[in-house]
Amino acid sequence: MYALVGILFLGLAFLWNRISENPYTPAREQKEESFLGPAQEPPGPRVGIFKLPEKLDFAGESVPLHQPDVYERLERELYVNAYWESNTVLMMKRAGRFFPEIEQMLQENGIPDDFKYVALIESGLMNVVSPAGARGFWQFMPSTAKEFGLEVSNEVDERYHWRKATVAACKYLRSAYGRFGSWTNVAASYNMGMAGLNRRINEQQVPNYYDLYLNEETSRYMFRVLAMKELFSHPSQYGFELQASDLYQLPRYREVVVTSSISNLASWAIQHGSNYKELKLHNAWLRSDKLSVGSGKTYTIELPL
Repeated sequence: MYALVGILFLGLAFLWNRISENPYTPAREQKEESFLGPAQEPPGPRVGIFKLPEKLDFAGESVPLHQPDVYERLERELYVNAYWESNTVLMMKRAGRFFPEIEQMLQENGIPDDFKYVALIESGLMNVVSPAGARGFWQFMPSTAKEFGLEVSNEVDERYHWRKATVAACKYLRSAYGRFGSWTNVAASYNMGMAGLNRRINEQQVPNYYDLYLNEETSRYMFRVLAMKELFSHPSQYGFELQASDLYQLPRYREVVVTSSISNLASWAIQHGSNYKELKLHNAWLRSDKLSVGSGKTYTIELPL
């Protein structure tokens, strides 16, 4: 009798142990590892506070960070862009493709290197279109584009030709520097126009961008440029760890000089060992499915090798 009770007790104890180890026990009672690995302590705060630079300049011109409003405006743009990680990472990757040639063209045209960040905040280095109708990397309006040597028509829009648009932007920037004598003001005028900035300077009787009371977009403009310069100059300090292999690269091209009209660009591309998609991707300035070439006119079309 006592032996039977003992056996029954041991059986119940064994059964209880099996039930307590059941993998289907509710999650709050489990102590086993999930497929994600061992249970972890809740993470600490994801958002950190950055130490802003003590000194900063644009094109060699000092930024008055000792002014509280200047400091706060820079801080705003740094945090906005540092924590908009997806957008900033993609701009860093695109910069690997386009910055080397843009830097070279700026240097050749006597424009400070920091102006590459103007193109960056204007378009993200993409052929975007603004609500007002500005287009391309440098966001030219049609009249300004033509004034500085770009062709704009139904078939050809060189605002989308990033190399030619960069040269046109250099012409604008040199012209603006001749008026303002300050690269900071030149960059601000790129946003609101030379006439607009000059009018504000005369009205408020101060020549310095940082002392001017401007519209919301232009008052943020230089600080967006400065934030990009800081993030690109010291990426690891703000949590960006890109390697050279992570950056996009320009493909190798072959150039085809066109001296006569093309009635069908899709057929033409196939005849030249490419296709319509590649033609359009690498020659965004071609805005139609055909190309009319006037007497004495030539165009250079790039096709990837």
